[in-house]
Parts: sequence; C-alpha cells; structure tokens
Amino acid sequence: MDRFDTAKMVEGVSRWAACESPTHDAAAVNRMQDLVSAEFVGVPAVLDRIAGREGLGDTLVMRGGPQNGAKSILILSHVDTVHPVGTLEHDLPLRVEGDRLYGPGVYDMKGGAYLVLDAVRDVLRREAAPRPVVFLFTPDEEIGSPTTRDVIEDLARDAAYVLVTEPCRPGGKVVTARKGVGRFEVSVEGRPSHAGSRHEDGRSAIREAARQILAIEAMTDYSRGITTTVGMMNGGSAINVIPREARFTVDLRVLTAEDGVAMTERILGLQPYDPDVKVTVTGAMNRPPYGKTPAIAALYEHARRIAAELGQPLDEVPVTGGGADGNFTAALGVPTLDGLGIDGDGAHTLHEHGLISSLQPRAQLAARLIETLV
Repeated sequence: MDRFDTAKMVEGVSRWAACESPTHDAAAVNRMQDLVSAEFVGVPAVLDRIAGREGLGDTLVMRGGPQNGAKSILILSHVDTVHPVGTLEHDLPLRVEGDRLYGPGVYDMKGGAYLVLDAVRDVLRREAAPRPVVFLFTPDEEIGSPTTRDVIEDLARDAAYVLVTEPCRPGGKVVTARKGVGRFEVSVEGRPSHAGSRHEDGRSAIREAARQILAIEAMTDYSRGITTTVGMMNGGSAINVIPREARFTVDLRVLTAEDGVAMTERILGLQPYDPDVKVTVTGAMNRPPYGKTPAIAALYEHARRIAAELGQPLDEVPVTGGGADGNFTAALGVPTLDGLGIDGDGAHTLHEHGLISSLQPRAQLAARLIETLV
C-alpha cells in the first residue's frame, strides 16, 4: 500500500500539534475541531458538530460509508491534551529529531487521530467500507469525558465494532483490556485554634487527612490489580493556626466491576479517626473496567491476521492501567480494539514524541481493518 505519504502525514500531525488544545480551553479545542473538519473537505462524509457544554469544547461526529442498515464501525479519537497553551513555545517545541516527531499531544493522541483519519479518508474515497463508518472526535477525554460519555455510549449501541486511536504500546502493541478508573474527593473539617497559646483546643484537619491518606494508600493490592493514589492535597490557612480544613483527591484503578463496587464503598465509607473532625467523601467510578472478552479476543485475532498480511507483527498488552473512552464501549459489550494510534513515548510529559516510521504502517493497518470488518 503506497496510498499513505509519510511526509504529508508528518505535516498533518505537526499542523495539529501546533494547535494547542488543553481540555479546559474551549476556544483552543474548538480551533482544533476546525482543523479536523477541514480534513474532510471533498470526502464523501457528513459532519455533525455538537456545541460544547459545561465550559468545554465542541464534539465532532463524522458519518460515512454505505448506509446499508448494518451496524457501524465506530472510531474514537479525542482532540484535547493535558498541555497548557504555551508549552509549544517554552517547553516542548515542535521538531523532528531523527525518527522522532516532538510536540504537545503528538503521542496522546493527535498522531493516532490523524493517521486513522487518513485511513478513513482513503477507505471512504474508494468506497471500500462494508459498513457505515462513524468517527467521533471528543473534547474532554483527558478529564474523564464528562460531557461526551453519553454520546460515546449512544453511538456504541449502534456499532458492531469500536476502534480507538489512542497510542499503541512500545513496539506497536494494541490494547485489549484496561483497568476501570474511580475518582474521589475527600474534605476534612476540623477545629481551628492558635497553634501557640490554645493548641489543645484545636482539631487538626491536616492531621486527620494524613491518617486517612495512609489508610487509603494502604488499600492498594497489586495481587488483585487494585491501586489507590492520593495525587493532590491542600489545606490550612496559616503557619500558626491549627488547620480547620484539608482536601485531597483519590485515584482508584481496578480490574473488575466487582472490585470497583467494593472499593467505592470502602472509600465512600471512610470514618474519622478523631470524633471531633468531620470527613466528607464524594465521587464514583469514572470509567468501567474494559475486560478482554471472547469477542474482543476475536477482533484482536482478526487485526493480527490483517497485520501479518501487511508484514507487520501485532502483539497486545494483557492489560493497561490507564483508562480511555474504549472503557465505555467495551463495558457495553461492543468488541473494542484500542491502541491503534502512533508509536512513541512520553504521554503527558515534556519529552512527548511519536515515531515517524510508525505513521504509514499504522495507517495501512487501520484502513485494512475498516474495509475487512464485515
């Protein structure tokens, strides 16, 4: 297949990476959606742009392929990144060094979104898709898809297969299972007092929070694939005041839905060690676990055969800890194959990069997948 021009793909990914699009900057995300829309000019497809809500950017839905009543192939991409505007100028300039294309969001996941878009354009122009193709570009994946989960799930219910353009794992490995993700916030309310003259009258919210944090971290059970992480905390008002308030966040990862329920109950049920201090916990599972079902195994084996025909090895990772939008579709029972995007490294870091040599092979694989999923 020589339909995919690596130089043009590098130019396209670079153009997208140059449009910084952090999740909470709706205007920036919408500029990115404008670029995506422009890529479909002249392609036999219909675009539907859904206005953003809750201060977030717009959602873009592309529909193409035969309208033959068959269930669709749903492709999931996101255009938001974790990098703030200015990263490109100061910390992670767009550049090519050997086989590496550096830039904010190149690996996660503008490289994957672009190369699969190139594949979709190719298939639609050749009228080679056996099913309708729906390509969804969301604005909020990096914060858990709060405004687009319902769109993802609605489209998935009409899909026969879901392909996710998140980056592959090193060496081109695809993802066939992901952990479920829970997010919680804990607020602690104590009693303030002067740290010098009335120390005994105070009830430290930070002291209580510290004990709760140790208890939560101790819930990690690697043998069951459960991890609990306190990633952010703050509290207190002055160095000489027994702190009245403290707050912290909890990240939960689980392999099974049952563990998600059990761990959610444990975290929501936290009780104060000091009876004079109040502990309030809010939150829930944010993404359900994405387990490898027989249908997902069959989809992976199909992809592996297609890759072999192209001369590409295609291995899988047994499970990855990061959540993604494929968690939602897999939980609905729709065969979902993730990690079809660019190879590289450094997601969410200042050395984020994609491997240029992976662009053409991954586009070839995506195109063949789409045209053979009958």
